[in-house]
Amino acid sequence: MMDVISMPSLSQRYRPQRFSDVTGQQHITETLRKEVATGQLGHAYLFSGPRGIGKTTSARIFAKALNCAQPNEGEPCNECPSCVAFNQGSNIDIIELDAATHTGVDTVREAIVEHVRFAPMQSKRKVYIL
Repeated sequence: MMDVISMPSLSQRYRPQRFSDVTGQQHITETLRKEVATGQLGHAYLFSGPRGIGKTTSARIFAKALNCAQPNEGEPCNECPSCVAFNQGSNIDIIELDAATHTGVDTVREAIVEHVRFAPMQSKRKVYIL
């Protein structure tokens, strides 16, 4: 039997890594960047809109910036251990649950409960992207 090697898709390979790399959403990225820089954070954030406008990308950059050890004016440094782990897909404190895999409320609830029992290990915070 052959092993299948998972290659990242084009959207994953070229996904922006900093707020300044996101195009067409400056009002959103600037707001999120300022919140990280000032530390005045809400309990939860809701990203909504049509498909393909950068909701998940913005949420991922925001999660990385929140856990960055050395954010520069709200931008993630991409050099600290937390940022490097996130960029490699190995940061266990940022949990992304997609709707294709988790198709029901109970499935999502079980996945969250499974992760919430443990304190953050690699980062300052646990972040859930649903």
